[in-house]
Amino acid sequence: MSDIKGGKIEFRIDKDCNLHFIIGKSSFSADQLADNYAAAVDEIMRVKPASSKGRYIRKAVVSTTMGPGVALDTNFAREGAAPIQ
Repeated sequence: MSDIKGGKIEFRIDKDCNLHFIIGKSSFSADQLADNYAAAVDEIMRVKPASSKGRYIRKAVVSTTMGPGVALDTNFAREGAAPIQ
């Protein structure tokens, strides 16, 4: 978990092309989790293949390890950031 605090995350993609990554721990504040999520989405968009057309992120869900998922609005972008496409 020290990697998360240090700003390093790992991405996993399952057989159904779902992207999985950790954005924090339960001890993180809501602002810290939001900042980590925004940084992860920025990195995903940065490494997006140039040949990819249309909407790149269709759906986003956040959950605890074994908890229920909560859908996120992928059209929402943080203040000053470009909308997710």
